[in-house]
Formats: sequence, C-alpha cells, structure tokens
Amino acid sequence: MQQPSSTAVKITNADPSALGLFGLAIVTLVASSQKLGITTGLSYAIPWAIFLGACAQLFACIEDSKRGNTFGTTAFGAYAFFWFAMAGNWLIKLGVFGSTLAEGVEPKQLGFAFAGYLVFTIFMTIGAVETNKVLFFIFFLIDFLFLGLAMDAFGVAPDFFHAMAAYAELCIGILSLYGAGANVLNAHFGKVFLPIGKPFGIFK
Repeated sequence: MQQPSSTAVKITNADPSALGLFGLAIVTLVASSQKLGITTGLSYAIPWAIFLGACAQLFACIEDSKRGNTFGTTAFGAYAFFWFAMAGNWLIKLGVFGSTLAEGVEPKQLGFAFAGYLVFTIFMTIGAVETNKVLFFIFFLIDFLFLGLAMDAFGVAPDFFHAMAAYAELCIGILSLYGAGANVLNAHFGKVFLPIGKPFGIFK
C-alpha cells in the first residue's frame, strides 16, 4: 500500500525587534521624564509600562521564540516582566491595592531586584557584542540604569545615582527609538537605510 506523501510547510515570522525596541523606547522616555522632574506623578506612566514596556516586549519575546532566537526571547521576555512588575509596584505605591500594602513598601527590596537585573543585563551586554552596535549600546546604557536604580534604592548617594539612572534611561529611549526605526526601514527597503553598526566580532 502506497504511503501518503507529506509536504513540509515553513512559516516565516517577521523580525519582532522593531516592535520590542519601540515598546522599550516609549516606556523609558515616559519614565525618564518623571525621574528628571520634567513630569510629575506615576498615574500616566503605568499604562505605558503595561502596554508598551511589558506587552509589546512580551509579544516580541514570543515571536523571537518562534524564530529560534534565544537571545531575543530572553531579553524581550525578561524586560517585559520587569515592566509588569514595575507597574504593579507603582500601583501598590499609589494605594490602588489598599493602604496596608502602600504603607508596607520597602525600597531595599526593589534594590535587590534591580541588582539582579544589573547582573542579568551585564550578561546580555556581552551577548549584544555580536548583534549590532545600536543594540550593544542600548544594553550598555541599561547597565547604568540598573546600577543607578539599585544604588538609589539602597540609599547609596541617592541624588547622584538617581540622576545617573534618569539620564541613562532617557538615552535608552532615544537610542531604542532609532533602533526601532532602523529595523523597520532596513527590512522594508531591503538595504541599510539607517545604519545600526556591524557586530564587534570579538567572540565570533
């Protein structure tokens, strides 16, 4: 009896990096404006943290997973859940979940989370050396962001480290916005329309 023939179907997913970087760009621009004192309060920062910082990057994480991209999956996923957690922290701080939780806030607990993310980001920065220069410098700036956030949370030279975190976050937003635009236009035109820089070639 003749066996039925099978046909392999390959589904190609679009590169989600542009959307992930766009989500990172918008939430860091909004958050940095609050840290720098340009804007006040956290109420309007929360939706951007949830929908751009978290959901957009989580979508990029899932799509990168389908493409077999471990680096992109891990990076976008880890930072997506960071912004989910930050939105939750802000909601607690604002008393949305009641006064008991708001009064029990301990900044040093955030310091440990930020320190953990700093170590993680250092690993990712090493990996970004072999991606492109725009992505590498985004991770490089994120290192300074988490260093500043951790030291500020632990009460170590808070004025200096708060300012360092704020300016690093602003630069992350600007560079991520450029990276998102470059990824879209380079793919759309099928050529280097906006340069993102070749890998450093140190480890490969």
